[in-house]
Amino acid sequence: MIGKGTYLKQLTAATLRMKSVVVGKELEGSSPPSVFIGSWNYPDVYAGPMIAPLHGDTAIMDMPESWISGHKTQEEIIGYRLNLVRGKHRVNAADLDNRFVEKLQEISLSDTSVESEVLFERVPAGTTFSEELTPFGPSAPIERFEIEHGRWDRDLEKVYYDTDLKSADAVVDLHKNGMPFSSIQKAFSVGTMGRDRGRHLVPTRWSITACDTIIGDRLLREVKKCPVLDTWRVHEYSSLKNNYAVILMPTHWQYEWSEAFLHVLGNEELVFSDHEGARKKTEYSPLGGCYYSCKMAVLEALAEEQKQAGAIILREALHGYVPMGVFNVRENVRSAMRQPAQEFEDIRSALSHVSEKFTLPMQRFIEEGNLLASTLRGRQCTLRDFSSPPPDHEMITGM
Repeated sequence: MIGKGTYLKQLTAATLRMKSVVVGKELEGSSPPSVFIGSWNYPDVYAGPMIAPLHGDTAIMDMPESWISGHKTQEEIIGYRLNLVRGKHRVNAADLDNRFVEKLQEISLSDTSVESEVLFERVPAGTTFSEELTPFGPSAPIERFEIEHGRWDRDLEKVYYDTDLKSADAVVDLHKNGMPFSSIQKAFSVGTMGRDRGRHLVPTRWSITACDTIIGDRLLREVKKCPVLDTWRVHEYSSLKNNYAVILMPTHWQYEWSEAFLHVLGNEELVFSDHEGARKKTEYSPLGGCYYSCKMAVLEALAEEQKQAGAIILREALHGYVPMGVFNVRENVRSAMRQPAQEFEDIRSALSHVSEKFTLPMQRFIEEGNLLASTLRGRQCTLRDFSSPPPDHEMITGM
């Protein structure tokens, strides 16, 4: 069977035909604020600002938290992102004592959009789409880069000057104070957190998963101390060509993330799944950053409710879906957890309910999901119980 990584490379390659903004070698505009740190050849990485050829408030272009909750369309989000031009300059991840990196830090700590001027070595070109990262438009090496000084966010400024505070503690504290995840992640990636000598640039892709993991691990400590749910619950949400179902079980914490890609490229029906029990995974999930983004979003809601539960999350991406980064998973699952829950007596009735909303038969998720299958065995169910619904879409008999 094809692996998720290989499939996503095929999928993202198909989206590269989408056109981005056209700019010349000189660009004056506004950074949302936004920066990007590459991972190739780490620790000698390409870092730089993301700038739109617009002036004024461009924050919406790099604020994923507002896209799903604001009901932005896929076309609107892609439009925001392909208007962002990436500048690149090679730096060592440990070299924070140079003016270029300091400018990136100033952008990341700003609480408003930052006016910028860039002279590129050549005309920026290309687009970038990824399941891990939000898309962005053309890119090129930077020859000269200037910014207007702005006002820093007070909470981020405190963290910057506290060189005795561990980066993990800084991330958790900012999250507790209501700082948007994207703002925390950007500040983390440009080396503005942690003890003085330990600070360094962190590639954007790595920093996203690091922040999801740090926050998720701290939330899990809290959730494990909470009382267990006394019923089965399902939270649902659909947007951006995706359906999500969060099944909460009346058990101690255990977690499974299963995602299906249905006819996105052609006739494929692929399902990928990974799970963990009470103990944290020791190896990186083959499903990538979305595994950790989803986990964090569910734990965030459980901690707020002061409840503990097992969690099985099902996702299906349908025809027309475009990879736009793990924010898609995090923010959709957050939105699902904000919806009123449907309560059920057992796993069978919960899955029967979900099967009415999903395109893919539940049997396919059961076949791929280790935790889901073992939960069903414990309830003495069979795969036949969750076969495709009949043409009239009636409820499965006996449910």
